Amino acid sequence: MSIRIPEEKVELIRRSSDIVEVIGEHVQLKKQGRQYTGLCPFHGEKTPSFSVSADKQLYHCFGCGAGGNVFSFLMELEGLTFVEAAQKLAKRANIDLPEIVVNRETESKENGPQSMMRAGHELAAKLYHHVLTLTEEGKAGRDYVAERAFTKEQIEHFQIGFAPDRWDALTTILSKRQFPLDLMAQASLLGTRQQDGGHFDRFRQRLMFPIWDGQGNVIAFGGRTVTGEQPKYLNSSESPIFQKGKTLYGLHLARPTMRKESTAVLFEGYVDVIAAWGAGVRNGIATLGTALTAEQARLLRRNAETVILCYDSDQAGTDAAFRSAGLLEEAGCFVKVAQMPDGLDPDDYIRTYGAERFQSNVIGASLTMMAFKMRYFRQGKNLQHEADRMRYIEEVLTEISTLQRAVERDHYLRQLADEFSLSLEALKQEQIQIYRARRRKEQAHQTEQRKPVSKHFEKKKLLPAYHNAERLLLAHMLRDAEIAERVQERIGGGFNIDDHQAIAAYLFAYYGEGHPPNPGHFIQGVDDERLKRIVTELAMLPVNENCQEQELLDYMAQIEKYPKRVQIEQKELEMKRIEDPVEAARLLMEINRLKQELH
Repeated sequence: MSIRIPEEKVELIRRSSDIVEVIGEHVQLKKQGRQYTGLCPFHGEKTPSFSVSADKQLYHCFGCGAGGNVFSFLMELEGLTFVEAAQKLAKRANIDLPEIVVNRETESKENGPQSMMRAGHELAAKLYHHVLTLTEEGKAGRDYVAERAFTKEQIEHFQIGFAPDRWDALTTILSKRQFPLDLMAQASLLGTRQQDGGHFDRFRQRLMFPIWDGQGNVIAFGGRTVTGEQPKYLNSSESPIFQKGKTLYGLHLARPTMRKESTAVLFEGYVDVIAAWGAGVRNGIATLGTALTAEQARLLRRNAETVILCYDSDQAGTDAAFRSAGLLEEAGCFVKVAQMPDGLDPDDYIRTYGAERFQSNVIGASLTMMAFKMRYFRQGKNLQHEADRMRYIEEVLTEISTLQRAVERDHYLRQLADEFSLSLEALKQEQIQIYRARRRKEQAHQTEQRKPVSKHFEKKKLLPAYHNAERLLLAHMLRDAEIAERVQERIGGGFNIDDHQAIAAYLFAYYGEGHPPNPGHFIQGVDDERLKRIVTELAMLPVNENCQEQELLDYMAQIEKYPKRVQIEQKELEMKRIEDPVEAARLLMEINRLKQELH
C-alpha cells in the first residue's frame, strides 16, 4: 500500500517548519555569520563541522557529507519514512493531515516491526498510567508514590504508572488491538511460556517508569517493586528499538533547559531525575542501570557544553563519576561534580533537606573536575605517610599535566605546593617532565597504530578547473532562475560530471514548472539520496552573491572546453604510438586546430 501526502500539504509543512528550530531541538547550534554550526549528530566529532542555513532551509556536514532539508534531517536522525517525518512536522506545526489508516498486518510488512513495537509501548504506557491514577488496582502504587513524596505534577510529567498484579492485563489489551504478541515479546513487553508458547505480562505489581528515546517515543520501561520482590528494579531487555548504551532517560524532557543553560545534570537513575525535577532541576537526565558509554557522552555534548555529575556518595558512585568524567572530557564536555553527603543519594537528600539546599549546596557547589580528582586520589591514602604522599603528588601532577590552560595548571600547582610546603618551581619542572613523557608515548602509539583514514572522511583533493566551474555554476543556478535559463540555452545538459548533469536536469525541470529559487524546496523533488547530498553541499557553498557576467561566461567556457582538452590528450597519446609520418602530421594538424579553438 502506497501512502501519499498531497504536494500542497508537504509544501505547507516545509514552509511552517524552520529548520534551525527543528535541528536546534536535537543539536546545540551557535550562530556564526549567516549560518548556524554545531556538532554533527550523524558522526562523532569534537570540532563542529555541521552547518545549518536559515536562508536556504538546509543542513550540511562538511565532515561526513550528510545533508538535506528538514524532512531529510528527521528521516536520517530517527530512521523515519518521509510520511512519518511529514506527520511529525505537521503535528509540531499544528497542521491537520488526513488521518492515515494502516492495518497492523500491512504496517508490519511495509514499515518493519519497529513502528509496531513503539506503538505497543505507547499503549502500555497509557494503560499503566491509567491503572496508577484512576483504578483500585493502582492503590499499592499510589501508596508508594505518596511515601516517596512524588507530586501529581511529577507523576503526570514523567507519565509514571503501575503494572497491576495480573498475568494478562497488558497481554489481553494488545491482543484485542491486533498487536502480534510474538513481536511484543521481542520488544520486552511480554514474556513467553516455555510449556505452550503462550504469553504473559512481563511487568506485574511494579511502579512503572516509561523510558523514551531522544524524540519522546516510549521504547522501554523501568519497573520498581512496591512489595520488596527482587530485583528491586526491573528494566526492559534490549530490543530493536531500545539499546541502553544509546539512551539517556528524560533527554527529550530536559533538552529545552539543557539548551537554554548549556548545562546538563547527569544522575545514576530515573528516580533521582524525577526528584530533582521536583526540586527545580529541569535539565536532569540519567543512564539506565549501566555505566556511561562513549556514545551517550557524545549525545550529551551535542546538547550541552557543561555536564554536572550528581552520583551517589558511596564508593561505587564516586568510582562511576570518575569513569564517566573521563568519557565526557574525551567527548569535549566541561565536567563538574556535585558532592553528596555520605550515605545519601539525590532523592534522599531532597526529601531530607529540601529543594533549595539541593540546588545551592549540591548542584550550585559542584567541584571542578580537577578538584574532584584531587579528592578522589586521596581516597585510601594516609598523607602523613611519605610513600602515600609521594604517590598522591605524582597522580595529581599527572592530571595537572593534561590541563589545557596555563592558568589552571598554575592554580593547582600552587595549591599542591602550599599544602605540602613544596617548591613551586620543582613541581613545575616535574609536571613538565610528566607531560613530555606522556606526549612521547602518545606519539609512539599513534605512529604504531596509524591506519589509513576512512575514505568517507578523506581530505578532499584539489578539483580540476572544469569540475570547480561546474560546481560553482550549479551553486549560482540554485540561487537564480535567470542564470539557470542562460545555462540551459548555452550548454543545456552538457555538464561533464554525470551527477552534475543529473542535477542540472532536475533544476531545468524545477524552474520549468514555475517554481522560484528555493534549495530547500528543490531537493524535495530529487529522488536520489546521493544527489540530494551533493545539492545540499552546492547550495551551502560560499559564492559571490552578485555574480558578474564575465564570471558566468568563464564558468561555461571551462565546461565547454574540457571535452576538447580530453580529445587533445587522447590524440597526443595516439601520436606517440604512430610510426607513419603522414598519419602523425594529420594528427598534429587536428591537435593544433583543437588548441586554437580553446583560445
